[in-house]
Amino acid sequence: MKPPPSDTAPRLFDRSLLRARQARAARLGPATFLLDRIAEDLAERQGAVLRDFADGVDIGTPGDQVRTALAAGVRHVRAVVLPVSDTEALDVEPASIDLAVSALALHFVNDLPGTLAQIRRALKPDGLFLAAVIGGDTLTELRQSFAAAEAEVEGGLSPRVAPFADLRDLGGLLQRAGFALPVTDVDRIVVRYDHAFALMHDLRRMGATNVLNERRHAPSRRATMLRMAQVYAERFADADGRIRATFDIVWLSGWAPHDSQQKPLKPGSARMSLEEAVKRAGERKG
Repeated sequence: MKPPPSDTAPRLFDRSLLRARQARAARLGPATFLLDRIAEDLAERQGAVLRDFADGVDIGTPGDQVRTALAAGVRHVRAVVLPVSDTEALDVEPASIDLAVSALALHFVNDLPGTLAQIRRALKPDGLFLAAVIGGDTLTELRQSFAAAEAEVEGGLSPRVAPFADLRDLGGLLQRAGFALPVTDVDRIVVRYDHAFALMHDLRRMGATNVLNERRHAPSRRATMLRMAQVYAERFADADGRIRATFDIVWLSGWAPHDSQQKPLKPGSARMSLEEAVKRAGERKG
């Protein structure tokens, strides 16, 4: 499948480094608690759709948890690797699948609009797309603690935590890609750790450490790291001394258009204005 032009997409992430970090995580013994939960939730969401899915693809998920969870409800699901380069196409033929899923992968894509457009074209009419990405206020505690420590110790800031899209932005991208009936929602997960370094160890075992192209390439100063951990404990610890780490999982769903689907009303076609509806509701309460 030929990808759409992506010359204008910003190159935020070093995707070659991301693959290397994910390979390292596999060697270390991956931390899979987020992926395990997402795989279970994704299978539940897919199972709530009252139809059969024969051919599906799992796009970029770093593990086989999703495919295992979907095995009971989908006849065949194969893994598709996200290309390192945004000029490469996904290994999926147009209109060849009726289900596309992805977990903890698409937030590291540089050209997300182009990737979503490819997924949309790969679906058969009335095919379903389900994905979970990191978004919102994920790792806001770590971001704030690093910012405070670097400003104090080094007199400046460097990119430490990737920027994450919010619900409105992602919903707009689904519409832009041509999905029908797009829906986004967020699941906030708060994980507690003994200290900031335990969190960073888990991020390393997730393959989710800093892969920003604009990251600082020199090793972090020991003083900065120690001050970051101290700030984290001062600002984001519970009464028992353990710190909190926020992960916002943004869920995306959309359908390849089909004539059987509900259509939104055309502007101006409503039989009752909003003003009239509010007035009548008030009259009923009276």
